[in-house]
Amino acid sequence: MILEFGHFATITALVLAIVGMATPWVGLSTRNGVWVSVGRQAVTLNFFLITIGMAAMIYSFVTQDYSVKYVYGASNSKLPIFYKVAGLWGGHEGSLLLWAWVLSLFCMLAVLIHWKTQPAVMPYLIFTESTLLTGFLMLILFLSNPFERTPFIPPDGKDLNPLLQDPAMVIHPPMLYLGYVGLSIPYSFAMSALFSGRLSEEWIKTTQRWTLFAWLALTTGILMGGYWAYYELGWGGYWGWDPVENASFMPWLVATAFLHSVMVQESRKMFLVWNLFLIILAFSLSLIGTFLVRSGILSSVHSFANDPGRGVYILAFLTFMLILSFGMLIARSQKLKSRVEMESILSKEAAFLYNNLFFIIAFIIVFIGTLYPLFVEVMEFQKVSVGPPYYNAVFMPVAWGIILLMGIGPYIPWRKCSVSALKDIFTLPLTVAFCSLPTFYLIGIRDGYALSALSVTFFTGTAIIQDYVNLGKMWADREQTGLMTGIVRGLKQNPRKTAGILTHVGVLVMTVGIVASTLFQAEKMEIMKPGDVISLNQYDFKLLKLYPTTGGNWAGHEAHFEIMRDKTLITELRPQKRIYEVSQTPTTEAAIHQIYTGHLFVTIPEVAPDGSWARVRALHNPLVLWVWYGGGIMGLGVILNIFRRTRKRVVVSAPQTVPVEIASEDVRQQV
Repeated sequence: MILEFGHFATITALVLAIVGMATPWVGLSTRNGVWVSVGRQAVTLNFFLITIGMAAMIYSFVTQDYSVKYVYGASNSKLPIFYKVAGLWGGHEGSLLLWAWVLSLFCMLAVLIHWKTQPAVMPYLIFTESTLLTGFLMLILFLSNPFERTPFIPPDGKDLNPLLQDPAMVIHPPMLYLGYVGLSIPYSFAMSALFSGRLSEEWIKTTQRWTLFAWLALTTGILMGGYWAYYELGWGGYWGWDPVENASFMPWLVATAFLHSVMVQESRKMFLVWNLFLIILAFSLSLIGTFLVRSGILSSVHSFANDPGRGVYILAFLTFMLILSFGMLIARSQKLKSRVEMESILSKEAAFLYNNLFFIIAFIIVFIGTLYPLFVEVMEFQKVSVGPPYYNAVFMPVAWGIILLMGIGPYIPWRKCSVSALKDIFTLPLTVAFCSLPTFYLIGIRDGYALSALSVTFFTGTAIIQDYVNLGKMWADREQTGLMTGIVRGLKQNPRKTAGILTHVGVLVMTVGIVASTLFQAEKMEIMKPGDVISLNQYDFKLLKLYPTTGGNWAGHEAHFEIMRDKTLITELRPQKRIYEVSQTPTTEAAIHQIYTGHLFVTIPEVAPDGSWARVRALHNPLVLWVWYGGGIMGLGVILNIFRRTRKRVVVSAPQTVPVEIASEDVRQQV
C-alpha cells in the first residue's frame, strides 16, 4: 500500500509539472501574477510529492518487498542495510527517480531564493524547469517505472551488482547527479534571459554560485569514480577513458570553459552569445550522458541496460530540448551582438578566448572518441574501440595547453598588454620552465609528454608564486608591513582571485600526480605459491598463505602477504578474490598500503580452487595520492569561492520588460 501511495504521489507530480509548464505562460499572456504563483506552488509541491515516491521506494528496499520488480532486481536479503538503501540508484529506474528528485529540489530552491530578487524571469524559469521535470517523470512512469510489481512474490532478490557494493559507489552516482542536474539552474536562467529578452549580465551574476556548486559536485563525482575504479576493479589505474567516464567528463570540460568565459562578460561585456552557447551545451551534455548510460547503447562497466525504447525516448526528448534551446539562441542572436571589440590578441580577454578554444577542442576529442565506435557499429555492423593510445596522443597536448594558459591569462591586463610588459611578467616563469627540462631529463624522465607536462606545470606554478609575491609587496609597501603580512592581506582582500588560484594550484598538484603515477608505475604479474617472493623496486612481496574466507553475502579466498624492504617488514597486505553467492559474480579486492604519497598495491585476479596458487599483480604507484590531493585542493578553492563575501544588491524597482503584476506581492510592496 505504501508503494502505491508513492506511485500515486509521483503521478500527481507529473500532473503538477505540466501545470508548471502552462501557468507561467498564462500569467504572462493575461498579465496576472496569480498564475505565476500557481506555477511556483506547483514546483514546490513537486519536491514533496517526489520525496514521497523516493521514501516509498526506500521503504520497499528496507523491508525487502520483492513483489516490487525493481527491488527484486537490485537487492537481496543478505545485503547490509547501507547497500539496500543504495539499491535505489543501483539500476535504471531508481537512478532516474533520483535524478527527478534532485531536479525538483533544485527547482524549488531556485524559485524560493530568487523569487523576490528576479521576479521578471521567474515565469520562464518555472516553465523551463517544469519542462525538464515533465520529460523525466514521463520517462519514469511510462518506460522505466520503479513502482511496478511482479505477478508473484519471489523468495529473495537477485542482488545489487557487486561492483556497486562499495562506499565510493554509493556516493559517486548521487554526486554526479548533483552536478548534472545542478547545471539545469544556470541553463534555466540562460533560457529565461532568452525568453524574456533580458540579455544583460544579470543572469550570469545570479547563477555564479549555482554553476560553481554544480561544477564542484561533478568534479567530486568524477574523482570518486576514479578512486573506486582504482581500488575496486583491481587494475591499478584510476582513469581508463571508459565511455561513461567520458559521459561525465564532457559536461565538466564545457562547464569549466563557461566558468572562465563568464569573467569576460562580467568585466568587458563580451562573449554574450558564446556564454549562452556554453551553458546550453554543458547541460545538453548532461542529458547526453543520461542517454549514453541509460539507453545501454554503449558497452561499459557502468552500463546495465539494453532497452532501445528508453533510449529512443531520451533521444527524442534531448532533440526537443536542443531545438528549443539553440533555436531561441539563434532567434535572439541579433540582440546579443557585443558592442565591445577585442583590442589586442595580447590581452586577458584574448587569453580567456584561447582557454575556451582549448577546452572545446578537448571536448570534441573526447566526444569523437566516445561516439565514433557507435557510429562505426551502426554503419558497418562491427564493434571497434577507442582507447588510451588515442587520447594520450591527441588529448594530452591540448591539456598541457590549458595548463600553460593557466599561467598566462590571470596575470596579463585587460584590453592590451605590451611586449615589454609580457617580458617583465613571464621572464622568471619561462626561465624556471626551461631550466627544469634538463633537470628532469638527468633524473631519468625521457618521455616527451611527461617533460612537457612538468615544464608547463613549473611555468604556471612560478607565475602563481610570482604574482602573490608582487601582490604581497604592494600591500606591504602600502601598509608598511612585512612581505608575509602583505601576502596575507592581499589574499583577504581578493577572495575571488584567491579561490581561483587555489583551484589552479590543485590542478597543478593533480598534474604532477598523474605524470608520476603513470610514468613511474612499476608492475609485475606472476603465478605464486605460498613462500614465493616478487621483487618490485626496493620492495619484496612474499606470499605467506592462501586461505578461504567469507563475508555476509560472498565467499572467496584471501592472500596474506608480507612486504619487506631491505629485510625490514614494512606492512602486511591481504587482498581477496570474492564470489558473490546470489549472482555468482567474481570481484577482485585490492590491498593497498600508503608509502609517503604513493601506494603499494596487490591483487589476486585468479586463484586455484584448492588455494594452492594465485595469479598475483603487484604495483608500486609513486605520488598517486597527489591526484586526489589535487582534487581536494581544487574543491577547497571552489568552496571558498562559493562562500566568499559579496556586496548585497538592493532591489529598488521592478524590471520594466515584464509587468509589475507578474511580480510577487512582496516585490510590489517594495516598488
